[in-house]
Amino acid sequence: MAIVLPFKAVRPAAQLASRVVSRSYESYPPERRMEILRQEPCSFLHVIDPGFRLGKKLSGPERPPMIRERYREFISDGILVRDAQPGYYLYRQTQGDHKFLGILCATSTEDYRMGIIRRHEHTLARREWLFARYLEAVRFNAEPVLMMYPEHAEVAEILELESGREPECQFVTDDGYEHAVWPIRQGSTQRRLRELFAQIGPLYIADGHHRSASSNLMALKAAAANPEHSGKEAYNFFMSLLLPESAIRIAPYQWMLSDLNQLSVNDFLLRLEQEYTVTDKGKRPWRIGKPHQFAMYLGHHFYALERKEGGKVFPGPLGQLDSHVLFETILKPVLGISNLRRNRRMGYCHDSGKQELMKEQIDAGKYAVGFGMAPVTAGIIKAIADSGLVMPPKSTYIEPKLRSGLCMYEF
Repeated sequence: MAIVLPFKAVRPAAQLASRVVSRSYESYPPERRMEILRQEPCSFLHVIDPGFRLGKKLSGPERPPMIRERYREFISDGILVRDAQPGYYLYRQTQGDHKFLGILCATSTEDYRMGIIRRHEHTLARREWLFARYLEAVRFNAEPVLMMYPEHAEVAEILELESGREPECQFVTDDGYEHAVWPIRQGSTQRRLRELFAQIGPLYIADGHHRSASSNLMALKAAAANPEHSGKEAYNFFMSLLLPESAIRIAPYQWMLSDLNQLSVNDFLLRLEQEYTVTDKGKRPWRIGKPHQFAMYLGHHFYALERKEGGKVFPGPLGQLDSHVLFETILKPVLGISNLRRNRRMGYCHDSGKQELMKEQIDAGKYAVGFGMAPVTAGIIKAIADSGLVMPPKSTYIEPKLRSGLCMYEF
């Protein structure tokens, strides 16, 4: 059903890969980002921040053409190398005992429009158009969209076989993660992978909703400007990493509120008891054991919130989603939060459900109360996407987080 194509990637020269590849630009603290820019001339951050060497901060419409120019310089200097023939690219990221093994490929904007590539998050129109104009100027994807697909025995067998070879590129980044890449260039293997993904069914965006939407807008604009448009042009596709759904790691966010909506602590607890059994768990975080059970941190104490029998029922896939239930039963009716997407009273953090960061920020006085949730399952994400619904923002923290500059798709 899904179109999944090989492509001619632009990649770091093998001996430079560890120096080139970077995390996403925004994920670095400013001091660390400046340190890398000063010390590592091969870092892909120099492509993303082309004004650094000029001693100026570029913004607005002048920045994307300069990014394009810096990218071309990296190619002409041999820091980046364009592959001679198309391939799929098997990618493995290792975090301790956990390995993510997937396929870098070109996926179709038409599949995105037709719902063969399915989404579960809202996107902001302004961000879509800004990034679409950026893509139109730079003409490459530097970071893939992360997608998941249902388990498939033959695909898994091919991936295991291909990853048994010596990787063409292998290195460890400063966070201790190991990265390895194997190009898949054999024509028969490429054809079989394409056939298998055409049979598997829909693909599901795990991370990268704005990148997908922006690629689609850019493709529509390019098609409208091309009188000989055929649908096969490179701009009709964007780079994705496909992982089996069992490999995706989904952690919960903790949601925090800056105030109790003018309620005292006692009044707030009384309001919660209309819908929940509230149990004081003391000073230490505790593990959430089941759906629709929440950990709350308030006044230096952790509480267990468990829904009472006979409470409001939430039908459909969203009814399985803890963030939706939390919003509808506490944030909206008790704390007065009507819009999760734009609310300055809200804050978020994630630490694999351990709740320590939430406790730290509330103890420091940044927030008044926080809520921890159990992780969402891949099945719930798929059910919501299949129904054409969307999840509240910051419902999931999904890994792996992918690197920029490891593999580029040009259009």
